[in-house]
Amino acid sequence: MAEPLLLPGQALLVGLGAIPGAWLRLRIVNHFEPIVPRKHWGTFTVNLIAAFALGLVLGLQTSGRCASPAGGSPLMLLIAVGFFGSLSTFSTFAVELLTTLQRRHWGEALLLTLGSILGGLLVAGLGYGLGLSEGLV
Repeated sequence: MAEPLLLPGQALLVGLGAIPGAWLRLRIVNHFEPIVPRKHWGTFTVNLIAAFALGLVLGLQTSGRCASPAGGSPLMLLIAVGFFGSLSTFSTFAVELLTTLQRRHWGEALLLTLGSILGGLLVAGLGYGLGLSEGLV
């Protein structure tokens, strides 16, 4: 019989990390809503923050200064998978992009798409590089 993907204790850690991550995402998006022209720029912001933070955690793990996620370490499950995984939201990005396309805001949709994908890769790479750097920890 195959092993479960997550043991009950591991799933609990992911869930416990996800609750504050999702709450913080909601707070940040709602905070930015009156400031930015469209709500999706708040989602864009939290996705970039989460991408940077996940890159940083991966860099720290790769450098050996953070427990390995391969072993399902409690800290990685709680923070990387749970908290930062729920802070970012691909599904909301996809729905907000679809809404932007339905409104025929082509330029904004292109900016949102490229900014999210390329910006996410860029900040994840910056976080990763920072996590690898010797001066961080």
